Amino acid sequence: MLSFTEKNLGRRSFLRVGSLGLGGLSLSSLLGAKALAAKAGGAVKDKSVVFLFMHGGPSQTETFDPKMTAPAGVRSVTGEVKTTLPGVTYGATFQKLARLAHKMAVVRSFTTGNANHDIKPIVCKETLGANLGSLYARVAGTNHPVSGMPRNVALFPRAVVPKSQERQTQFGKFDSTGFLGPAYTPFIPGGGGDLQQDMLLNLPRGRLGDRRGLLSKLDNLKKSLDGNSGGLDRFREQAFEALLGGAGDAFDLSKEDPKVVERYDTAPLVPYSSIRKVWNNHKNYRDHVNSLGKLMLMARRLVERGCGFVTVTTNFVWDFHADKNNATVTEGMHYVGHPFDHAVSAFIEDIHNRGLQDKVLLVCCGEMGRSPKINKNGGRDHWGKLAPLMLSGGGFNHGQVIGESTRDGGEPNSDPVTMNNLLGTVMHSLLDVGEVRLMENIPGKVKSLIADSEPIKNLS
Repeated sequence: MLSFTEKNLGRRSFLRVGSLGLGGLSLSSLLGAKALAAKAGGAVKDKSVVFLFMHGGPSQTETFDPKMTAPAGVRSVTGEVKTTLPGVTYGATFQKLARLAHKMAVVRSFTTGNANHDIKPIVCKETLGANLGSLYARVAGTNHPVSGMPRNVALFPRAVVPKSQERQTQFGKFDSTGFLGPAYTPFIPGGGGDLQQDMLLNLPRGRLGDRRGLLSKLDNLKKSLDGNSGGLDRFREQAFEALLGGAGDAFDLSKEDPKVVERYDTAPLVPYSSIRKVWNNHKNYRDHVNSLGKLMLMARRLVERGCGFVTVTTNFVWDFHADKNNATVTEGMHYVGHPFDHAVSAFIEDIHNRGLQDKVLLVCCGEMGRSPKINKNGGRDHWGKLAPLMLSGGGFNHGQVIGESTRDGGEPNSDPVTMNNLLGTVMHSLLDVGEVRLMENIPGKVKSLIADSEPIKNLS
């Protein structure tokens, strides 16, 4: 649901707000986006990707590759749990995901290439410095041609918990568009920034206002624009229809079945009072616990309504050095792993219950992994040779483990999967590469990136 600030609600302000967050374009660009989508033709598949970015670098052994036969100091410090796949175990924190292993594909030979804290693979040199969703939107168009839903959205804690901290940018900007330009910037609900100077997107029911009141404001503004400008052109007319058609409802969790909200909600799992304040990142853990489940629910609502690419991430939490900032692996997985287990399992079950498992691909990974050996403080340090990767849905065969790691969980032992392979899997899921090659209005380097990236081989 959309609610306006009281200042500057005039014609110029409204046009500057553009499509009210539906892609961040000018109001008249909605039909232009529809025209672009028409040109894309058969290149755009009726599929979506939700990319849950595990910022900080999750550990291989405490997630999906426990290595319990390895020596102490290498094997998972949280133990293991049996899954629904014979002989396959996960880290013991992932009790609920273990029961859904037959609906997931785990890659145990994924390498990110370096151990830098950044935001690869969402934004990196392999993506031409642009958010993956922005590259997709450059081909598909910035808005869904029917619903007006933005094709590319980035969700941070403030989208569902307004009192969360601001998103962190020291490791990279999730809304980067590289050379594509600002028209392809992801929409960030509740995130502030230039696209929302004159518009607020708040989710709690008490802060949403009455929908009919909003529609009345829009209707009055439309009449005002008609009177001042001699009538809206057909581009703007269609933009109004998209707005009044309720695309903003996708961002309103109060419209969801309360039982579904409760199933997703991670806030009760780890009370803030139980998170030790000795770690400087204790507020990051708080925001992660309080927001992750609702972020995943919002992501599901968005892809149901035509959003093609959703980035989901909480504040920087998967960093387990056991230093003044970050908890030990054991303690950190309690703060971070339990909410992840709960939220992701809820999402997977929900997608299957709604028959969307062939349409929606979930990707979960971070920018790197953690060192095979526990450090002297009980943490794991930066590691770029191996990192966990999990996928679910997208029409792929699941219930499989792709590749294997070495005995110490330090690097791939077979079937290495690279950033290029992950990028290829995402793009080939969303787009018909053969059709993209034929499109004349797409920059050559975007075509090459999409066409030349090779999907994960054994994921079929």
